[in-house]
Amino acid sequence: MRWIEVKKSKNLNGVVSIPGSKNSSLPILTACCLAEEPVILKNVPNISDIRVILNILSSMGASITKDKNNTYKIDTSKIRQANIDPKKSSSYRASYYFIGAMLAKHKKVSLGYPGGDNFGTRPIDQHIKGLEALGAKFSFFHDYYEVEADKLIGADIYFDVITSGATINLLMAAVLAEGTTVLRNSARDPEVVDLSLFLNEMGANIKGAGTDTIVIEGVKKLTKAVHCIIPDRLIAGSLLMSTGITGGSICVTDVIPDHLIPCIAKLEEAGLEVIVKENSVTAISNGITEGVHIKASMYPGFPTDLQQPITSLLIGANSHSIVEDTVYPNRFKHCLELNKMGADILMKEGNVVIPGRKKLKGSVVYASDVRAGICLILAALGAEGTTQIRGIEHIERGYENIVDVFTSLGANITICEDIDSEEVVEEFNVL
Repeated sequence: MRWIEVKKSKNLNGVVSIPGSKNSSLPILTACCLAEEPVILKNVPNISDIRVILNILSSMGASITKDKNNTYKIDTSKIRQANIDPKKSSSYRASYYFIGAMLAKHKKVSLGYPGGDNFGTRPIDQHIKGLEALGAKFSFFHDYYEVEADKLIGADIYFDVITSGATINLLMAAVLAEGTTVLRNSARDPEVVDLSLFLNEMGANIKGAGTDTIVIEGVKKLTKAVHCIIPDRLIAGSLLMSTGITGGSICVTDVIPDHLIPCIAKLEEAGLEVIVKENSVTAISNGITEGVHIKASMYPGFPTDLQQPITSLLIGANSHSIVEDTVYPNRFKHCLELNKMGADILMKEGNVVIPGRKKLKGSVVYASDVRAGICLILAALGAEGTTQIRGIEHIERGYENIVDVFTSLGANITICEDIDSEEVVEEFNVL
């Protein structure tokens, strides 16, 4: 068994270069299946979710070559079928991207149901609705499902709710469909825009990405491209939040500050000083914060993936806070773990009340998903004594060398492992 051990840390200081976005990399890596020539992707993060998707691509016949600085050359031209091992595709939630990426070329896709984070259901009804509008047919079985389409034909599609996953999936499916597809009430996330840029670089015709209406003119084929993944705004935001707990000054570089506007606004409201430059953001704090109200919503609102780490920041605030999540109303398992440490958070349907003025004590806690893990690390940095965080495999799905990053900033944090534990890791074949 492996776990992260954290002791109280004060005055974190330093500069961190932010890696590529996990939530951009996953669909873009999948979208490589659309190309008829090799593509080059730069700034791909070295995290376990990426290794899973590379393993899937490799097992289907893709040629993958890794260069320095997290750059990959990916050639999917030899993939002849799209029957994906249900176990592999069920190991992370974004497996459904393979439908949009492979259906037009291969006519049939078979894969396991979405897995990954454990904080409530992630319905795929909007994916199904949109793909059926393009001409796809779904068949559901015990541990996998199949999607078939002899031909994809453009359609006018309205999403009942704003969903980044379905927007991304339909973008990929529509680029090789016949005619025009219009996606209405679309997600506006930077990751959606990044995917659209990549597809256009390969020869797609997409307009309106970043707005709620996206228009896709189908093309016959996609070719080679060179693309650099955008920086991970969620990692940047989490690191900036840590200064409000420990005090100090942290500068995140190689970021796009516009992607962090909701986070910056709430940090300033909580009492942190934030300095924004062209490609960096610095947060400065003396560790004294004020309570704020957070309402997590779709972009450009406050990100649901940052409501967990900011909860840790608000525990010691001088006044109470309310955190509401309109995207995933049940995403509050981290609060049960924080209460083990003395947070006394009151949990309701869709929101929590954080009383503030609480001193945390180290405990043994469990990270139920990626963002819950970073939340617990932040809380542990301000807690008296030692905190043991289990379930670190979830943290490693989204954060590259996070222990080393915090150590470089002055945190007292280490990875521990039982010497008798054995782990088998399946790696993909990279030439």
